[in-house]
Amino acid sequence: MAKEKVTIQDIADALGISRNTASKALNDSGNIPEETRSRVIKKAIELRYKQFAYMESEHVLSKTPGNIALLTENLPNTSHFGSLLISGLEKRISAEGYNLSIHIVREVDEEALTLPNNFDIAKVDGIICIELFNLEYTRLITELGIPTVFIDCAANICYPDFHADLLLMENEHSTYQLTKKLIDSGYKSIGFAGDYNHCKSFNERWTGYHRAMLESGLQVDLSHCITDNDKLFFSKPGWIRERVAALESFPSAYVCANDFIAVDLIRAFKLREVTVPQDIVVCGFDNAPESRIIEPPLTTVHIYSNEMGIKAAEMLLSRIDNPEQPYQVSHIVTAPIIRESTPGIMPAEPTLVRK
Repeated sequence: MAKEKVTIQDIADALGISRNTASKALNDSGNIPEETRSRVIKKAIELRYKQFAYMESEHVLSKTPGNIALLTENLPNTSHFGSLLISGLEKRISAEGYNLSIHIVREVDEEALTLPNNFDIAKVDGIICIELFNLEYTRLITELGIPTVFIDCAANICYPDFHADLLLMENEHSTYQLTKKLIDSGYKSIGFAGDYNHCKSFNERWTGYHRAMLESGLQVDLSHCITDNDKLFFSKPGWIRERVAALESFPSAYVCANDFIAVDLIRAFKLREVTVPQDIVVCGFDNAPESRIIEPPLTTVHIYSNEMGIKAAEMLLSRIDNPEQPYQVSHIVTAPIIRESTPGIMPAEPTLVRK
């Protein structure tokens, strides 16, 4: 007897959701969470529903099924990128019949240069690395000979020796533009907050800040810069308050390596009865949720996290299909957002970013 045609109702029943939700997820219409859509697409591939049938037969059956391993030091909800990047990544690879497994790299793993216990090299078709900034550990991964894409990397990476593809958000130019806007608005004493040796992104942001100061004929006053080791941010609560309390003088503005540093900086200055933006102005990077709820709302740079996840997946899929192609270093555009923490700054050019 011929097998009955798979319907949307079959998919909905298998997942315990409504037919309407399953339909919207398959057609990418309506306000459907990415997690739900990913589950629906995976089930459609598994049940061989219409246009997804070839994916099941071509990828899932032949690879039983394909597996992409995500290696990271931080869980997605604690990462600067957040869950949006993971959602975009999983959505794209699941459409090609791959599963995504997440492996947390502990500090003890990095120190011993060992892979996570649940990481099975024989069952991995490709690797995505997020926020792995230890150069020796990076070499351990690239020497596995498995197609790999890094999303951000160590600050001191040397591209000719880096045998993997690299994806970054655009860091330098957005930070340069923000710093120039501050300078053009009359802020001549500008400090930088963030460990520029922490990762490539922080390093590029420092470069953008430094270039804007240099081109404007302004001296970078290192006594106004807070560039301590980034690990202090997590291992020593209150360290930034101590640093701000120890400042003998402070600049008229701060450019911060990310929003978390900027938010802590604003709070630290409030303890010194230095208010933002009346006494000092501050801007960050990432457009994290904290940037919108802090008082005053924080000038920042928006990262297209979902699109970065999709792009990382496409880079990895391309590497799996064509392992001999030259390695890529790609940047995804970012967009400065001017808010109340930097009054008097002209807004950026109109973008599609929600402010």
